[in-house]
Amino acid sequence: MNSFVLRNGQVIDPLNNINDVLDIEVVDGKISRIEKSIVSNYKTIDASGNLVTPGFVEIHAHFREPGFTHKEDLRTGSIAALQGGYTTVCVMPNTNPVIDSPYLVEYIKLRSKDIDLINIEVIAAVTKSLGGNELADLVALKQSGSIAYSDDGMPIMNPKMMRNALEYIKPLGLPIILHEEDHNLSLPGAMNEGSVSTKLGLSGTPGLAEEVMIARDILLSEKTDSPIHIAHVSTKKSVELIRQAKKDGVLITCEVTPHHLLLTDEALLDRPYDTNLKMSPPLRTREDVLECVKGINDGTIDAIATDHAPHTIKEKDQEFSNAPNGIIGLETAFSVLYSGLVKNELLSLHTLVSKLTCEPAKVFNLNKGSLSIGQAADITIINLHKEYELKYHHLGSKSSNSPWLNQKLKAKVERVFVNGITKYLEENYE
Repeated sequence: MNSFVLRNGQVIDPLNNINDVLDIEVVDGKISRIEKSIVSNYKTIDASGNLVTPGFVEIHAHFREPGFTHKEDLRTGSIAALQGGYTTVCVMPNTNPVIDSPYLVEYIKLRSKDIDLINIEVIAAVTKSLGGNELADLVALKQSGSIAYSDDGMPIMNPKMMRNALEYIKPLGLPIILHEEDHNLSLPGAMNEGSVSTKLGLSGTPGLAEEVMIARDILLSEKTDSPIHIAHVSTKKSVELIRQAKKDGVLITCEVTPHHLLLTDEALLDRPYDTNLKMSPPLRTREDVLECVKGINDGTIDAIATDHAPHTIKEKDQEFSNAPNGIIGLETAFSVLYSGLVKNELLSLHTLVSKLTCEPAKVFNLNKGSLSIGQAADITIINLHKEYELKYHHLGSKSSNSPWLNQKLKAKVERVFVNGITKYLEENYE
């Protein structure tokens, strides 16, 4: 029976403005009370000295099923999510076959229910086969359970197609998630264009490739009055464009990744040609990182999303320019952000929790990311004082393409409940 009292944890629930040492009573998998010193006959779980938050909400991850299950699948992706404190994950459609038809949305939902670890939501393709030429059946995809649309990784280069898609989704109430990259400017870039790419002799991708597409889509969103969500913002100018668009009333939200908040292209000077530092968009400059952090703090950036992108060792172990983009990030997101931003007083703990819980949930109108009374008891418990070294055998993911592998990190997720049931307990994974 999934009823208990979680006692004496430092509870942070940004949606309900809670930040105090409290007890949480869970009855039949739902939160029934949050108070001090709850009197109850249910079993007790001691959370003294630990941080207690809503289960984290990930709005941008690649679980690779169907078609690329040698990298990841729904089960291993779910385990990786739990190890990082995530209880809800939205998966991207760039699988094989592409999630551009209702039966594939239904397949993911049924598989998720059968696996029974976390809540998995499905983001469906905007265009058939991510080709950018013909709209998928967006109505049917919503009816089958998709919560947003994206051709992630494949920017919609044709502005007329983009406008048509925005006009089509307006009555549906779901946003389009955009990977903003003008291939005419970016290809064949392998990293950020600048002094570091010159020193390493690698072709560069300018920030302009991202910025011109964001500017275009802000105008199209404004014209059609349809919502857009900008994935993995990475440059100072991008943040400034979005900040102004929000002030102008454009229906726009955006996310940033942990790696774009913590790492710069100069990391490649210390680890030359390390393909675990290759991603799209690429790592940018210190100035870009600082503006992204500022965007988190002033509300311009709505959410932190990992863009969890598993690749095998063999796929990553090749010449830098030929290696696939992307890193895994679910297991490490909170730890690296807490260590690099909160401990360095660049971000408050409350803001970090907010950007991992209620704010990403709000972007896609998900009833998740809070400890509200009556809400499903999706709860994460974190030991902020525990330091650990990230090792390959600790990872829940099938892949290990992380820039933080073999590094010491602070703050360890110790236990995760989904619907009031323990789905992750650290001692079982040590």
